[in-house]
Amino acid sequence: MTVEEFEEFYAQAVARLTGQLYVMTGDLQEAQDVVQEAFVKAWVRRGRLERDGQPEAWIRTVAWRLAVSRWRFRRRSADAWDRGSGAAEHVAPPDPDHVVLVDALRELPAQQRRTLTLHYLCDLTVEQIAGETGLSTSTIKTHLVRGRAALAHRLRDPRIEEAPDV
Repeated sequence: MTVEEFEEFYAQAVARLTGQLYVMTGDLQEAQDVVQEAFVKAWVRRGRLERDGQPEAWIRTVAWRLAVSRWRFRRRSADAWDRGSGAAEHVAPPDPDHVVLVDALRELPAQQRRTLTLHYLCDLTVEQIAGETGLSTSTIKTHLVRGRAALAHRLRDPRIEEAPDV
C-alpha cells in the first residue's frame, strides 16, 4: 500500500471505524484515541495490510484490543487507588444527553455489544465476526440472540401498552 493509498484508505475509513468503536466502548474520546493509535500501528505495516486483504478489520481489531488494554489499566489503577484511599467515591450517573440506544448498549456485556456492533454497524457476517474475534460461530450467534433480546427489553417504552391480540 503506497502512502497515497494509505491516506485515501484513512480518509474513507477513519470516521466509520471511530463510530464503530464508539458503539463498542461507549466513549467517543476513547474511540477516537484507539482508532488513531491503530492507524499509527497500521502505517508501519501498511505493506502487509494490503496483502492481508482486510485492513479495516485489522485496524478495528487492534483498536478494540487497545481499548480493552486501556480499560484494564484504568481498572487496575482505580482498584489500587480505592484500596489506598479507603472509601470509594460516588460515580455520577450518565449524562442525560446520551442517546437512549448508547445507554442500552452500555448495559450489555462487552462481548454482546461488540458482536452486535460488528454485525449491524460493520455489516459483518457471523463467520467474519468469528474470524475477527476468535470466537466460534455458535458463540457469535448466541451473543447476537441474547444481545437483541436484551436490547428489545431495554428499549421497550413502558408507557406504551401492548395492543391486545385481535
